[in-house]
Amino acid sequence: MSIKDIKAFSTKAREDAALGEKLKACQKVREMLSLSSEYGIPINEDELYPPNEPQFTEEQLSEKLVKALLRA
Repeated sequence: MSIKDIKAFSTKAREDAALGEKLKACQKVREMLSLSSEYGIPINEDELYPPNEPQFTEEQLSEKLVKALLRA
């Protein structure tokens, strides 16, 4: 459960259109964590937030998650 896992989940979401759509639909971090677990990639929530380097793009996330995870 590290940045490496977050990056793996982000990459998988870019490659798998269905997963990408589900990720974009997540409005809460908890929903995103549940989704990543469903796909076998458990994520540590603390690793998602700044000052850690963002592993997702704005296009991958809902507006709410962009504000929570990509804005310092």
